[in-house]
Amino acid sequence: MSFTIDKQTQEDLNLLGKFKKNSIINLFNRTCTRKGELLLESMFLLPLTDPDEINKRSRIIQYFQQLHTQFPVPPALYGHVLSYLESSSSSRLGTIAGTISKKIAFLAIGDHGYETVCKGISSLIEMLGIVEEFVKKIDKPDSPYREQIEDIKGLFDKKLSERLKKPMRSHFSFFHTLYYDSLFRYTYRRQLNRLIQVLSEIDVYISVSDVAREKKLSYAAALTREHHSTRIEGLFHPSLTSPVTNSVSIERDKNVIFLTGANMAGKSTFMKSYGIAVYLAHMGFPVPAAQMTFSVLEGMYTSINLPDNLSLGYSHFYAEVLRVKQAAREVGSSKDMLVIFDELFKGTNVKDAFDATVAVTRAFGRWDNCQFIISTHIVEAGEMLRDNSNMQFLYLPTKLDHNRPVYTYKIEQGISGDRHGMMIIRNERIVETIMNKASME
Repeated sequence: MSFTIDKQTQEDLNLLGKFKKNSIINLFNRTCTRKGELLLESMFLLPLTDPDEINKRSRIIQYFQQLHTQFPVPPALYGHVLSYLESSSSSRLGTIAGTISKKIAFLAIGDHGYETVCKGISSLIEMLGIVEEFVKKIDKPDSPYREQIEDIKGLFDKKLSERLKKPMRSHFSFFHTLYYDSLFRYTYRRQLNRLIQVLSEIDVYISVSDVAREKKLSYAAALTREHHSTRIEGLFHPSLTSPVTNSVSIERDKNVIFLTGANMAGKSTFMKSYGIAVYLAHMGFPVPAAQMTFSVLEGMYTSINLPDNLSLGYSHFYAEVLRVKQAAREVGSSKDMLVIFDELFKGTNVKDAFDATVAVTRAFGRWDNCQFIISTHIVEAGEMLRDNSNMQFLYLPTKLDHNRPVYTYKIEQGISGDRHGMMIIRNERIVETIMNKASME
């Protein structure tokens, strides 16, 4: 079973994008190898839905965080080895023939292919020595990464170990080159490919654990779907330098959070923080919170930064309607989903937005296997929904300091009564600016 997420949700939460500012993947990407970077990307694209697998990956990353180690292989050395192994033939004869042809080309026209093979062999021998010492350091009796460590140790069988212990020349003879080339790119090809895979995993785990330590992230505990529960203490947005934390829980009998508050009070940041934490938790990655437990979900659907679609002739309101319809189909398919909607129906008039927000929130709330966070600045909608026992009413307050709004960013129980829009307009002297401009013309 795969975790359902679409491009709009990825954009809303800023999950992907290697070169995007403050993207979550970029936050975690401190990998040293290209293979590690590609593996990290695949993990972001494929969250897990099995609680045992999630908890296992989480324990492995915690293990590397406790080791406080660095990736052992210098990136340049790793690159030489990877290029060498990836140029191998599928047969021993093909490997030998390829090396001989490179030697002939080197002697005849000075082609560097043969030198590249020699460099690959010496780099691989050096890397194997580094890895062997590294495994000794991380091989602990209680290691959750023991299976992979045993895979690496299995590579160093007695026969190979004896060969690697022999003194290595800086330049191999031609026959030594053929011998080691056949050994590495044919005899031990499968084991070395497995070694590269494990090193890529280690690269990712060290990268992620370093971020967890620096950002003070914690590790969530995954529960089975039947619990229908998410509890988060000290939630924050991982991209903020001085974040304000909040605690929140969603249970089956309280599966809808109806969130109110003034513009700039922090509603969108809170919802993004929640969505990011849930997504990272399903990856088995550390989460931006002090503590978290969650039952696994089957997908996530958000509408936070929804654009219009002029190419299809869609207004912003119609784009909102279609987004709600798409979410309804996912929820109606009996999947356990997290649905987050920020400012429902802000593309239409207040009366229609009020009626639609109340109707849609009530309808969604009946699916108690799903979680919903719905925000609005139409506080009257909250009053109409108070008779729904499965709803939590939370708000982000605005304090006044000499007629200036001050935002605490701390969640409180209830429905916001803040109406400070005109006060902000007066403080910024918008009307006076317009009138002064008009009088000058």
